[in-house]
Amino acid sequence: MDDTLPTTNKAAALTLGGILREHKGGDVVVMDLRPLRIWTDFFIIATVSSTTHLRGLERYIREYAHGQGLDIRYGPSKQPSDAEWNLIDMGDIVIHLMTAKSRSFYELERLWSAAEILSF
Repeated sequence: MDDTLPTTNKAAALTLGGILREHKGGDVVVMDLRPLRIWTDFFIIATVSSTTHLRGLERYIREYAHGQGLDIRYGPSKQPSDAEWNLIDMGDIVIHLMTAKSRSFYELERLWSAAEILSF
């Protein structure tokens, strides 16, 4: 596998995971999906404690992306007061900010269990 460009994406994914963890994202997981050859290279999953927490984490992600020149293709800038899951699509990196209830229900780690979980 050619790791030249994906390494940059991998570094960004690991940095984003660190940012989420630093700002109290719960049980942050960075999954390497490249071997599965799907539409994206990395999933980052973090548990949020509230809609306010979700908005704050999204703000930190946007600030990092803007500073690094990374494109956010989709990520709602306004959340309903009962938001359970926010997906931020950065192309090669997709970030899932989920409540514990949603994370438990959808079980993304189990669904994508063939992916490698990266340490950071």
